[in-house]
Amino acid sequence: MLHILHIYPETIVDGEGIRYSIYLSGCRHHCPECHNPESWNPQAGETLTQQRISDMIREINANPLLDGITFSGGDPLYNPSEFLSLVKEIKEKTHQNIWCYTGYTCKEILLYPELSAILPYIDVLVDGKFEKNRKSPHLHFRGSDNQQIIRISHTPGKEEAQNIPLTRLIPATNASTSSLVL
Repeated sequence: MLHILHIYPETIVDGEGIRYSIYLSGCRHHCPECHNPESWNPQAGETLTQQRISDMIREINANPLLDGITFSGGDPLYNPSEFLSLVKEIKEKTHQNIWCYTGYTCKEILLYPELSAILPYIDVLVDGKFEKNRKSPHLHFRGSDNQQIIRISHTPGKEEAQNIPLTRLIPATNASTSSLVL
């Protein structure tokens, strides 16, 4: 069962624009100097119930200022099957742009179907563990320069993750940003 550590109904630090940020509990990466070590425990925070999900969707849909939703934590991919259900429901019921922060790299995610199943519901993936020796306060939306901001381009008409061709990782003009074409 998923747990929510924090919800920030309006924030500008977890992606582009004003975002509704959901911090989930549970992380296997345990990065040294993590900014959120209390999120490592998968039981921390409140249990995520269907009522709480409905309340979040209602809050998101009622806020015309939002530019999107961000999932962070912990690591949203700590429990991939439950996260898939959550992100799918929120995407389908809000139609918002979704960012997801994870300690897994994009290459690792693409290797495992249970992880890559989330990609059709994510618009931007911020990947990679936080590395304290690569930390920089000058980076936008990430803590260390090994982490990538990957914009995911979805192929119309492909409904299921296993049917989506994962064709290429395209470097963008900014070295910290790439695009993944599904």
